[in-house]
Amino acid sequence: MEHQREQERLTGRISRTATTTTAALVLLTACGASTPEQQAAPIDRVVIEEGVFPEAEDALLRSSFRLGAAMTADPEANQVTSPLSALYALSMLRAGAGTTTAAEMDAVLGLPAEHHEAMNALLARVEGFDGDPGGVDEDNPPEKPLLHLANAVFVPEDGTTGERFLATLARNYGAGVYPVDFADPATAARIDGWVSRETGGRIGKAPLEVDAGTTLSLLNTVYFAAAWDEPFDPSGTFDEEFMLADGSRVDVPMMHGTRTVRYIEADGWTGIDLPYGEGFSLRLLLPAEGSPPQWTEQELLDMAELLDAAEDVRVDVALPTWDHEFEQDLLESLAAIGLRESFGPEADFRAIQPGTVVGGAAQVANITVAEKGTIAAAVTQVVMMTSAPMPPEVSISFDRPFGYQIIHEDTGLPLFMGTVADPR
Repeated sequence: MEHQREQERLTGRISRTATTTTAALVLLTACGASTPEQQAAPIDRVVIEEGVFPEAEDALLRSSFRLGAAMTADPEANQVTSPLSALYALSMLRAGAGTTTAAEMDAVLGLPAEHHEAMNALLARVEGFDGDPGGVDEDNPPEKPLLHLANAVFVPEDGTTGERFLATLARNYGAGVYPVDFADPATAARIDGWVSRETGGRIGKAPLEVDAGTTLSLLNTVYFAAAWDEPFDPSGTFDEEFMLADGSRVDVPMMHGTRTVRYIEADGWTGIDLPYGEGFSLRLLLPAEGSPPQWTEQELLDMAELLDAAEDVRVDVALPTWDHEFEQDLLESLAAIGLRESFGPEADFRAIQPGTVVGGAAQVANITVAEKGTIAAAVTQVVMMTSAPMPPEVSISFDRPFGYQIIHEDTGLPLFMGTVADPR
């Protein structure tokens, strides 16, 4: 059993060995009910060295800010998203796209021709920070940042999923392949178990439901834990006023400390990079008073360039603690930036499974920022189905007084008739 757990650990996470469907599949037996069985036919992930595809990596950086801008479109909400997680999930989905669907995804997301290899190279650059989220003491984040990414694809155990598609996911993303019966109610719990394990229990449930109509579930998780390079003294945390978007003020716990950080005061915003260890930081962007914390892709890129080049300055920092979770339907935000065919009934994903379309795409993310450091986790899920539901032609909401009748259709007689003035 101990050997089995170790085998599962190695194959269930992003590593140099991944899995795909081949003619000779070995079925690993799970140790617990919440852990799905995994098909294990080893395919070495081809680790791409840094600098081999510099232009493609730059394009992916722009793609991540494009997604981030789309996913944080409501500045009046407590939003926490992972553009990286969304980029991984969409990049894996792109591996199965064809014809005009592939062209649309490339154009809208700005994906370069070598985007699979570039994602692989980016993964290689952070592999040294990988670790087990389940071993993190979230009350005492680690001094060495832990960044854990995991990818999985759940496929029908009695169906056919494109081998080239799965091989691409294995070779470049280290994605584990899990055969399941989507009609079995226990499958949802098995997917949730994978999500919980890969996020250290911070996210216990995948954002989308699966059922008998599901033909594939594609998931990415990102988990981050790190102590501040210089922790805040808890004795310096006390309630102070925080001004809301409507101008009203509320008292919140505010941390205080003096730090030497990258700092810039630009036209319309001020920013600092608050460091963790070993090259990670919390980038904080404060818009001018009265302006919302909302920026375009290009503005975010310009701000990043300015902060990357900013001088270190000794700064008095007052920063609130926060603990937020955010769930969003990605179909709406991604359609808004132009992914319409890709998520519509005419999408071409024949390389994954003939006749399937995207049935849903969603992300759940959370973050805790406190005196000792930061813990954050996200899961992005894309599910496929055999056909997309027809969109409604019109919509109606009975949100004001209305009348009703119970009609016998053959005679047209109103058996009951009434009005609803107040449904309480």
